[in-house]
Parts: sequence; C-alpha cells; structure tokens
Amino acid sequence: MKIAIGADHAGFELKERIKRRLTREGYEVHDEGTDSAESVDYPDYARKVGEKIAQRRVDFGVLVCGSGIGMAIAANKVPGVRAANVSTEWEAQMSREHNDANVVAIGARILNEPAAQQIISRFLTTAFASGRHQRRVDKISEIERLEQSTVSR
Repeated sequence: MKIAIGADHAGFELKERIKRRLTREGYEVHDEGTDSAESVDYPDYARKVGEKIAQRRVDFGVLVCGSGIGMAIAANKVPGVRAANVSTEWEAQMSREHNDANVVAIGARILNEPAAQQIISRFLTTAFASGRHQRRVDKISEIERLEQSTVSR
C-alpha cells in the first residue's frame, strides 16, 4: 500500500515518527514534506498529498499540522480528495467505513504520539463499508462535479 504523508512545521516531528512506523510496517511512504520545524504554509503540503491522491499515485494520505483542521480544509479543495480531520480511533474508523475518506488529518498539538499512531493504524486498516454508504459518497462526488462545471463556465 502506498501512503503520501505531509506536514507543516507544527506536525514535522510527529510526521517523521509516523513515517518511520509506516515504513517498518511495510507501507511505501511518499514524504511530501516539510523537512524541518521551520515555519511553512500548510496548504502547500495538503495540496501535494491531495494531488498524489487525485492522480492515484498513492492509496491514502496522512496530513499532520497543529490541529489537523487547516490541512483537512486545504486537502478537500483538491478534486477527488475526501479528507477527514480526526482525533479518535472511532472517528478514523467511521471516516473510512461510512465516508470512504482517502486522507486523514491529525493535530500534533492535540494528540500524543501513541494516540496518533493508533488513529493512523485504524484509518489504514479499516475498509469502506459500501452498501448504503456508497450512495452518499456518490452524492459527494456529484457535488464536486457540479462545482467544477460551475467554476469552468
């Protein structure tokens, strides 16, 4: 499984730890930055991860910033991305099972490392339930298509 991972300065240290664990567990990890704790703009990294998802070059994305909120907002602007900002394992599971989320965004200033690692693990190992949930995900995709056609006019 291929995972794109990105972080801003607030999430850099946690991203590095998550990346090491994912690599040890056999995931192919594509690090989209940042490469230090120096101040950067989170939308740049959310976009890089989102574009990898949209181009189907990776299976899932992991984003880390101070709260996870900005990363999720920015990533969701990339067509084809369904990013969920989560802070519990249950939210990670539900975002996969019910929403077929393909990017998880977490907050390094909210979660300790063990909790973050468990959330990422739950996200990556939970399958989309499909069934009645597929109809709802399809409606999200339809909204996206309508928005794109409106913008291109």
